[in-house]
Amino acid sequence: MEVGLTERLDSFVRSHNDKQLAAIPLALFLVALVILGIMFVSSGAPVKLGMEFEGGTMISAATSESAASLETKYSDYPIIDVREAGSRAIMQFGPMSNEQQGELVKEVTDTYSSVEIKQIGPVYGTALQKQALNAVIISFIGMAIVVFLIFKTFVPSFAVVISAFSDIIIAAAFMSIFGIELSLGTVAALLMIIGYSVDSDILLNTRVLKRRGTPQENISNAMHTGVTMTTTTLAALVVMYIVSTYSYLISSSFSQITLLSDISIVLIFGLVADLLNTWMLNTSILRWHVAKAGKRRRA
Repeated sequence: MEVGLTERLDSFVRSHNDKQLAAIPLALFLVALVILGIMFVSSGAPVKLGMEFEGGTMISAATSESAASLETKYSDYPIIDVREAGSRAIMQFGPMSNEQQGELVKEVTDTYSSVEIKQIGPVYGTALQKQALNAVIISFIGMAIVVFLIFKTFVPSFAVVISAFSDIIIAAAFMSIFGIELSLGTVAALLMIIGYSVDSDILLNTRVLKRRGTPQENISNAMHTGVTMTTTTLAALVVMYIVSTYSYLISSSFSQITLLSDISIVLIFGLVADLLNTWMLNTSILRWHVAKAGKRRRA
C-alpha cells in the first residue's frame, strides 16, 4: 500500500513546480483557518470544548433505554449529549447549580444500577483551558527553537515550523467540523501531532540539505522512508479507532472507549494533513531554497 502511495506521490511531486505543490496545502490551511474563525465567532471557541474545559457532569448507567428517550427524559436539565455504549448509556450535562445537580444525581441513582458520576466545576475547567493552551504554545515554541538550532538557516527551519503549525490547524478544523470535543485526550493528540510532523520534516530537510546527490533524488529517498513511517502509524491508528469506537457492536460486554477514540481520530486527521504539508509544502520550499542557493554560488 505504502509503495503505491509513495510512487504516486513521488511522481506528482516531480511533475509539478514549486508553486503548484505549495498551492494545495496552503489552500487547505486557509480553509481550516476560516472554519476555526467562524466557529470562534459563533461559539466563543475555535473547537467545541469538552467537559474538562467547560465544566459539567457526566453520568454512565446500565440501562436498555435509547439515547432519544433519555434525552427527552432529562430535558429539564442542561443535557448536552447522550450516547449508547453496549449495555450502558452515557449522558453529559452542562454546568448547573448545586441544587439542580443534587436533584439529577438522586434521580439517576434511584432509577438505574451501576451508576458512575464524574463532575467538574466551571472554575476548574477554565483553569484547565489556560493550562492546556500554555502547554501547546510552550511545546510549539520549544520545537521551533530546537529546529532553528539544528539547521541554523531560516528558510528550512521556517518550512518545518509552518508545516507543524498547519498540521495542528487542519486537525483542529476537522475537530470543529465533526464535533469532536477538545478534551485532555485531544490536547495530548495535538501535542503528538507536533512530534510526528517535526519527525518527518527533519527527515526530509536532513536528506536534502546534508546528503550528496540531486535535491529530487534526496527528496525521493526521504519520501520512501517518511511515507512508510506515516502510513504504518496511520494503519495502527485506524485499528485503534475502530476497536475503541465500535467494539460494543461485537459484544455487549464491551463499551466505547471515548478517550482512545478521540485521540486516534485526531491523530489520523493530523497525519493525513502532515502527508500534504511535508511532501508538498515543505518539499516545495526546500526545492526553491536549494535552487536559489545554487544560483548564488554560481554567481
